[in-house]
Amino acid sequence: MSRNPNSPYPKSMTPRALVLALVAMASVLLFSPPAAVADDVKAPADFVALSSVDHSIIQEIRYATPHNFVGAPVNGYLQPMCILTKPAALALHHVQLKLLRTGYSLKVYDCYRPQRAVDNFVSWAEDLTDQTMKGEFYPDEDKADLFTDGYIAAKSGHSRGSTMDLTIVKLPAARTRAYVPGEPLVPCYAPQDARFPDNSIDMGTGFDCFDTLANTLDPRITGVQLSNRLMLKNAMEAAGFTNLAVEWWHYTLTNEPYPATYFDFPITWSSLS
Repeated sequence: MSRNPNSPYPKSMTPRALVLALVAMASVLLFSPPAAVADDVKAPADFVALSSVDHSIIQEIRYATPHNFVGAPVNGYLQPMCILTKPAALALHHVQLKLLRTGYSLKVYDCYRPQRAVDNFVSWAEDLTDQTMKGEFYPDEDKADLFTDGYIAAKSGHSRGSTMDLTIVKLPAARTRAYVPGEPLVPCYAPQDARFPDNSIDMGTGFDCFDTLANTLDPRITGVQLSNRLMLKNAMEAAGFTNLAVEWWHYTLTNEPYPATYFDFPITWSSLS
């Protein structure tokens, strides 16, 4: 396996693999079967569209587009929208109100994720011939190691409805150009002005970067990049969210209403009550 030569961690003991192994074990212990996979299955009544709670939070739902590590829209993302449990959406709204007063806004990349999308990730990871997006999302990671290193798993907290991937944007928000399939790819840990343009403040890596540099408190992340990560972390924790230490963008409502249930309704307005 080829890895980032600057990583201070031995391959077998990466913080990401250790943390995600513990999360996976907890998920297995708590797991209850997901809902059916039919497209007409509905979300529980307390799931809402984030835009119905807060119009001002920017949404850039990557898995509804080809600009993600799979390189194609992901199964279950029928519309580019953020769906969350109502308690998670309300807590995110409180974060946004505080950020707006300082000239910033939240931007979500992903929210509720149906189990069928997680299954899509697993199938993609098992196909070692598909390296389409390696140059951007996992340049130093051998695709054969995605499971053992904890980047891909059979279950995701996103499917419980109170986890989201997000960042902070300076207002007024610059326009983010569309990704063009087949365009040259730049590593997700490249300097901000070199990697794919994103109106996020500089977090040191792009979203979904399969590299230890994406660990929230990686010691190589310093200065403005660290300050930006801590701005997000402090704001989210104050509203009752917990960060996944191996991904600076990943937060879960601490008192989530469905800690043991993994849903599979598709992401579309018609799934909501």
